[in-house]
Amino acid sequence: MRHSGIACCLVSVLALPAWGQGVPDSIVAEGVPPIPAELSNALNRYQNTRTASFQGWLGDRREALIETRFADTPQVHHVAFPGGARTQLTFQRERVLAAAPRPGRDQFAFTTDEGGAENYQVLFVDIKTGDTARLTDGKSRNVLGGWSHSGGLVAWSSNYRNSKDLDLYVADPADPESARRVKEVQGSWTIADWSPDDRRLAAIEYVSIEETYVHLVDVADGRTETLTPRGAKGEPTVAYANVRWSKDGRALYWTTDQGSEFRHLVRYDLATQTSTPLSAQIPWDVEGFDLSDDGRTVVFVTNEGGLAKLHVLDLATARERPGPALPAGQITGLTFRRGSQEFGFTLTSARAPGDVYSYDLASNRLDRWTRSETGGLNPDTFAEPALVEFPTFDGRKIPAFVYRPSTEKFPGPRPVLIQIHGGPESQFRPAFLGRLNYLTDELGLVVIHPNVRGSAGYGKSYLKLDNGMRREDSVKDIGALLDWVVKQPDLNASRVAVIGGSYGGYMSLAVQTHYSDRLKAGIDIVGISNFVTFLKNTQSYRRDLRRAEYGDERDPAMKVHLEAISPLTNAAKIKVPLLIVQGKNDPRVPLTEAEQILAAVRKNGGPVWYVLGKDEGHGFAKKTNQDYLQAAEVLFLKRYLLGPAE
Repeated sequence: MRHSGIACCLVSVLALPAWGQGVPDSIVAEGVPPIPAELSNALNRYQNTRTASFQGWLGDRREALIETRFADTPQVHHVAFPGGARTQLTFQRERVLAAAPRPGRDQFAFTTDEGGAENYQVLFVDIKTGDTARLTDGKSRNVLGGWSHSGGLVAWSSNYRNSKDLDLYVADPADPESARRVKEVQGSWTIADWSPDDRRLAAIEYVSIEETYVHLVDVADGRTETLTPRGAKGEPTVAYANVRWSKDGRALYWTTDQGSEFRHLVRYDLATQTSTPLSAQIPWDVEGFDLSDDGRTVVFVTNEGGLAKLHVLDLATARERPGPALPAGQITGLTFRRGSQEFGFTLTSARAPGDVYSYDLASNRLDRWTRSETGGLNPDTFAEPALVEFPTFDGRKIPAFVYRPSTEKFPGPRPVLIQIHGGPESQFRPAFLGRLNYLTDELGLVVIHPNVRGSAGYGKSYLKLDNGMRREDSVKDIGALLDWVVKQPDLNASRVAVIGGSYGGYMSLAVQTHYSDRLKAGIDIVGISNFVTFLKNTQSYRRDLRRAEYGDERDPAMKVHLEAISPLTNAAKIKVPLLIVQGKNDPRVPLTEAEQILAAVRKNGGPVWYVLGKDEGHGFAKKTNQDYLQAAEVLFLKRYLLGPAE
C-alpha cells in the first residue's frame, strides 16, 4: 500500500477504473444510468486513500504485522521497523479480517471471508517457507480466539457442529488433523484469553450487547466454571467484555457495566471472587485495554462522547501515568510487546487515515510505523466534525456529528445528507472518512451523523431506549433532527436526503415512510425492510441475538407490532427517489429483504435504482465494487438532491 510518492501518483492517474462508462461483471445494476467518465475520474483520488491497522508483534520482536490494502482487498503485511516498507504476506482473493502472530515464531493465523457470506475460515502461515494451511473446514463460520502462551495451540470458535452454536476448538497448526472440540455449547461463545499456564480458556457467552457471561473452560476436558452466573428472572442483565488473565494467573481483568451506566475496567480476584473497579471515576465506557508483560501497567481506551482517550494506569499505585499526546480520533488494537514496556496501536482521526503507532513507556517514545496515502489529496483540507445536540420529542438531547464543507467554496445554505449508523447498538465515531470526503469537498454537502437513541457509548439506559415496542422512537429522533435542520441558517431544509446501512438501512426506509414530504431522496444499503421476514431468514446463528434486540416475532403481539412498523408494510408512503444496495451473499440481512422492498416501491411510480453485488455480503468489501457503488451513489445524489429546483 505504501509505494513511493511518485509511483503512487502515477498509479492513481493512469489506472482509471475500467468501468468509467460501464458496470463491473460483479455488479447487477437496475435503473442506474451509465457512470460518466468525468465522474469516475473525479472520484479516483478519493477512492485511492488507504489505511493500516495493527495486528500484533511478529515473533515477539519489534516487528509489526499490519493489515492494509494494495489491490482489491485488505491483506496482512509485515513492517520490520517504524517507517519501513510494507511486505505483503497474504494474497487471498477475499478480504482478511484479522491476524494473530504466533508467539516466538515467524508464523501467524488469520481469518478470511468468501464472497461476503461471513463463513470465516482460519488459516495458518509460515513466513519462512511461504506455506499456507487452512485449519477449518471451508464451510462453517469460525472466529479466531488466539494462541496459547507457549505457541503450541491456536483456539477458535466454530458453528461446524450444527451451523448455529459456536463451540470452542483448539489445534496444533503443524497438524490440522489435530483440531478438536474442547466444549460443545448452546449459543454464541468466543475465546477471550488463555490462562498463563495454558490449561484454561476464558470464554465470553454473548446473548446481547446488554447480556454476556464469563466462563473458564479446561482445555483438556472442557470442564467449565462460570464466573458470572445468571441472575433471577426479572433482574437486570450485565455485560462483560475484553476479558484478560492477569500475568500471575490469580485474577482476571474485564470491562463491565455491573452497577453502572458505563463499562468500567475491573480486576476480578479468582480466590476471593471479588471485584475491584479501576476506572470508576471515569463516566464513560472503557472499550479496550492490554496488560504489560510484567503485569504492572494497564493501558486502556475510553470512549468519551465518541472520541477515544488513552489512559496509562500503574496497578501498584492505582494512579494514572503520563502517556503520549495524541490527536482527537480513534484508538484500537492496543497490544504490548513481550518483554518490554512498548505497546502498539492503530490511530485515526478526521484528517489522518488509520495508521500504526507504538509507544514505549520506558523511554516515553512515540513511533509511527506506517504512513497511509490519501490519493494525492491534502488531508488538512478535509472537514472536521462538530459535535451538536438537538432536542427530540421527549425532551432528550440527541448527539450528532456534523461535517460542513468550506464556506468559501460553497457559500450559502447547503444541502444535507443524514447518514444513520447500523447496529442498532453501534455508534458513529468521528474518524477518517476516506472516500466519503468527496461529499463535503466536491459536492458541498453537509453530512450529519446522528447517534439516535439505542446507540452505544452513552450509557446502558440510552442503549435500551429503542428496544421492543419503542423501536420507532429512534425514527422520531430523525424527525426531530429534520426540525433542527430547518432552524440552521447554513442548512437548506428543502434539500435533505437520508442514507443508512444494515439497521441504518431500516432507519433510512422508515424515515422515508414517515417524512417523505421533507426529503428529496433516500439510500438503503443492506437494510431490513420487514422485521418478521428478516428474523425468519437471517442465519440461524444470529436469529436469537437479533430477537434479543428487535423482539421475538414468535410472540403474537410482537409480530403484529413488527409488521406494523416495517417499511415494507408502509412502502406506499415512500414518495422520494430511492437507491437500494444489496450484497447477494449477505448472511445478516438476506437478499430477500432488498428484493421485496424494491418490488413494493416500484409500484409507487417514482425512480428506484438498484445495485446488487454478486460477490458481496453485508456491505461491499471489494474495491472494484466499492468504486462503482460510490459512483452510483454520487450520481444519484447529484440528480435527486442537488438537481435543479422544482
